[in-house]
Amino acid sequence: MVTIFLFLNFLLMLVVPIGVGWFIARRLQMRWTLFAVGMGGFILSQVFHIPFNWLVLQRWALLRTDVSVTGNLIILSIFLGLSAGVFEEVTRWAIYRFGIKDARTWGKGLMYGAGWGGVEAMLLGAIGLLNFTILRGMHQGYFQGMIPAGQEELVARQIEAMFGLPWYMTLLGALERVFAICLHLALSVMVLQCFVRRNRWWLAAAILWHATVNATAVFVIQYTAPLIGANQASLLVEVMIGIFALFSLGIIFWLRTPEPDPNPIEPLPPPPTAIPLDGTVSAESLEKSKYS
Repeated sequence: MVTIFLFLNFLLMLVVPIGVGWFIARRLQMRWTLFAVGMGGFILSQVFHIPFNWLVLQRWALLRTDVSVTGNLIILSIFLGLSAGVFEEVTRWAIYRFGIKDARTWGKGLMYGAGWGGVEAMLLGAIGLLNFTILRGMHQGYFQGMIPAGQEELVARQIEAMFGLPWYMTLLGALERVFAICLHLALSVMVLQCFVRRNRWWLAAAILWHATVNATAVFVIQYTAPLIGANQASLLVEVMIGIFALFSLGIIFWLRTPEPDPNPIEPLPPPPTAIPLDGTVSAESLEKSKYS
C-alpha cells in the first residue's frame, strides 16, 4: 500500500501542474506560452539563487548552521526565506518588465505563475520518482552494482526511511506542491501590480510574503522535529503551509480584475455632416415638399 501511495505521490507532482495550467488556459483563454515562460523563469532564478546560498553558507561560512541553537536557527530561517524571495521575485519582475510586456491582466499573471510553481513541482516529482524507482529496485535486489563500496548501510537507511513511512505521510509531497502552486499564483499576481498599478512596493510585498512562508517552514520543521519527531513535525509544517495557501488564494481573488474582451465591438462611425439645401425655404416650397 505504501509503495502504491508513494508512486501516486510523485505522479501527482508531475500531473497536477499540467492540470492547473489546462484549467487556467481553458477557463480564461490563456496561451501556454506564458506557462512555458514561467517554467523558464523559475529555472533562471535558481541559476543565481542556489550558488548564492552555497557561497554564503558553505564557501564563505558567513552564517552558523548549528540549528540546535535557536538564535542560529532564526537567522538561518530568515536568510533562506529572504534569499528565495529576493531571487525569485526579482527574476519574476524582470521577466514581466523585459520579457512578457503584454502580460498585464489577471489571467495572464495566473498562467505565468502556474508555470513557475508547476515546473518546481515537476522537477521535484521527477527526482522523487527516479529515487523511488532506484530504491525500490535495490529493495528487491536489483541495482546492487550502483551502491558505492561502504555505503550499503546508508542506502539501507534511505530505503527504510522511504518505504517505512506511515501511509498518511506518503502523499504529503504532492499536497505541499499544491500549496506551493497557490503561493506562486498569488506572487505572480502581486508582482503584476507593479505594472498595473505602477507601484513597485508590490515587489517588496511579494518578496516579504515569499520570505515569510519559506522562513516559517524552515524554522518549524527544524525546531519541532527534535521535540515531536520528524513525521509529526512534517504534518505540522504542512498544516501551516496550508494556512498560507488559503491566504494566498485570498490574495489572488482580492486582486482579481475582469479580463478584457478579446473581440470588442467597434463603435459605429460618426454620421456625415448634413449638407444644407440650396435656395430659400418658403411656405410654398414647404407645402410642395409634402407631396414629393
